[in-house]
Amino acid sequence: MEDSLKVAVLGGGSWATAIVKMLCENLNTVGWYMRSENSVQHIQENKHNPNYLSSTEFDTQKLFLSSDINEMVAFADVLIFAIPSAFLGEEIAKVDLPLHEKIVFSAIKGIEPKTGLIVGEYFNKELDVPFENIGVITGPCHAEEVAMERLSYLTIACQDEEKARKFSSFLAGDYIKCKVSDDIIGTEYAAMLKNIYAMAAGIAHGLGYGDNFQAVLMSNSIREMKRYIKKVHKMKRNINNSAYLGDLLVTGYSTFSRNRMFGNMLGKGYTVKAAMLEMNMVAEGYYAVKSAFELKQENAAKTPIIDTVYNIVYLKRSPKRQFKLLTELLD
Repeated sequence: MEDSLKVAVLGGGSWATAIVKMLCENLNTVGWYMRSENSVQHIQENKHNPNYLSSTEFDTQKLFLSSDINEMVAFADVLIFAIPSAFLGEEIAKVDLPLHEKIVFSAIKGIEPKTGLIVGEYFNKELDVPFENIGVITGPCHAEEVAMERLSYLTIACQDEEKARKFSSFLAGDYIKCKVSDDIIGTEYAAMLKNIYAMAAGIAHGLGYGDNFQAVLMSNSIREMKRYIKKVHKMKRNINNSAYLGDLLVTGYSTFSRNRMFGNMLGKGYTVKAAMLEMNMVAEGYYAVKSAFELKQENAAKTPIIDTVYNIVYLKRSPKRQFKLLTELLD
């Protein structure tokens, strides 16, 4: 992976904004695709994203901004997708250029809903990008803390270790530490599953469960995650590493977690639709739990927490009743 490669971020949300901030500290030029032309113009004129992490200022001389996704794909050798998984297919449908010769990194914490594939598999199976050219950016890391320049850790996963290490150098800095992994599939599934468990933590909080139960819930969540990932992709991994357990904990406990916030509203009695309207943000766990539940039917993993969240979100069952039943299944 050469120093001269051009890098672009595709997405306009908080995680995309945080990644652009990290890249701008290490690279001379960073491409940034946002589908909103108004947002592009605002950044060019005011040096910050009007909708996300607006306290983060950018040197616009370092940015190549565009609301044309094909222009950005043509510009970059390395594409970092930070588009919510629910809208990934819609954005990819706009791309007229081949992606199979690009290096693609996913910062998406979810499943592409139409195919039911995690993002790495989606790029490989649907868009013919070789696995050695696919990477994953995962936490434990919240965009809001990157904006505040608080010490944060990233895991960069790729089959090609050299690409992972080189890409890490694009993001690492005084307050960003990076480690590499070859577990692309496992880290992606972990990033998807932790959003579901964060929703469960939020529902529990909204229902009035305390810290003691939350500890039991998180302990059971990491074991459930281990069982699930082992069924879909068996390889040697330490589930207690930061990319798995660490990412689960920060998403399950942090006040910045959209999935925990979404779950909290459901626990307090909001309908799914009302919670989504009030948040005005995408909670990846909402889409992930449907795909995770359907996939687990095939692999027969024991997943009482995923089942509980699915029953509440998609079958509209009572959160109070569902969590009463769940408490009898946890240990």
